[in-house]
Amino acid sequence: MADHTDTSRVRIEPWAEGDLDLLRALNAPAAMVHLGGPESEEKLVERHARYLALPATGTGRMYRITLRPEGTAVGSLGFWERSWRGETVYETGWSVLPGHQGRGIAAAAAAAVISAARAERRHRHLHAFPSVGNAASNAVCDKAGFTLLGACEFEYPAGHIMRCHDWRIDISS
Repeated sequence: MADHTDTSRVRIEPWAEGDLDLLRALNAPAAMVHLGGPESEEKLVERHARYLALPATGTGRMYRITLRPEGTAVGSLGFWERSWRGETVYETGWSVLPGHQGRGIAAAAAAAVISAARAERRHRHLHAFPSVGNAASNAVCDKAGFTLLGACEFEYPAGHIMRCHDWRIDISS
């Protein structure tokens, strides 16, 4: 059952041109430990361009996570299409700056992104694939109301297979 996460203290705002510095900050080694390590500047610039292009493609959306009321940017999350086990689904993922972790920010932002993905009315399911060793992200999935389907092999980053948990939530209603 969902944790009824309080979304009143966070806001998700559409990813914007000025968010490249946030992406750089999120690329810190401590924040990338479960994601294969920090990316090069070139990869960050490519990722930023993909984030900006998502709304135009109709395949998803990226957001920066900000704290209310001050509006401080503390992370990112979004949803995007992927083919998974013969079905087109949305995948979601998030990252919160190390100094802001452990405060329920990711869970509150995940609840908001579930609502945003549901509002698109394109796919039945939203999945998250945190590493089996990432206790914090797995807890976010549980608090946000995802159902754990089990462990799976997942390629991320490209060329690297990691063991993940497949979490899913029905966003069709």
